[in-house]
Amino acid sequence: MTLEAIRQSIRGEAGVLLYFSGEDCRVCHALRPKFAEMFDAHFPLVKQVFLDAQEHAEIAAYFQVFSVPTMIVFLQGQEFAREGRAVSLHQLIQKLGRPYRMMTEA
Repeated sequence: MTLEAIRQSIRGEAGVLLYFSGEDCRVCHALRPKFAEMFDAHFPLVKQVFLDAQEHAEIAAYFQVFSVPTMIVFLQGQEFAREGRAVSLHQLIQKLGRPYRMMTEA
């Protein structure tokens, strides 16, 4: 995955989830499948991109990711949500629900 490919996805997809994790981050590994399941169930049109922040340091720096896990959601090319560390999946579903429905119903 390259920075340019991610930028193209953000411009071209209805929505994109960028999930930055770390190899030694237990929280990252525990949350990743929960995020994938949640987005599959509630936001199926959002493309999911999972990245190791160390392995993709240039991309992490571009998106100003300084800690892991960090999740950034783009809707219609704009950053809509950014969460790090302790993330409430329930609150995230509520936060994204209405704009996602508006975006997909249009």
